[in-house]
Amino acid sequence: IDFKGVNMVINYDLPTSAVEYIHRIGRTGRAGHTGKAVTFFTEDDKPLLRSIASVIQRAGCPVPDYIKHLPKLQSKQKKKFIKKPLTRESICTTPQCFLKKAKRKMKTTKENMKGKNKPKEDKGSKSQTVPKS
Repeated sequence: IDFKGVNMVINYDLPTSAVEYIHRIGRTGRAGHTGKAVTFFTEDDKPLLRSIASVIQRAGCPVPDYIKHLPKLQSKQKKKFIKKPLTRESICTTPQCFLKKAKRKMKTTKENMKGKNKPKEDKGSKSQTVPKS
């Protein structure tokens, strides 16, 4: 799929390989256009950084020295990361006030649906209780 006019890509999770990284950020550089890519990473992602950094450096972009000096990932480790990527907490960009409002609306809707599903009483067949003497 080619999306025209993409000028920035934000990776909230680090791709597991340099090839995947190139594929993701390539959305910004179609047909000679330029763009930016921002990638967030954690301490757990450090083993994956070096291969991606070397691709970035070969493309002529600056790479911080501390990333260049990270140890190389061995092939066993690389396969492990590709097979089973790091698990992360889900990221939600919706403000909390909207989430709370939606939750209240959902609750109200469910309560209204329960009220509609109750069987209606027939007015003529109401039973009366007889008080005990």
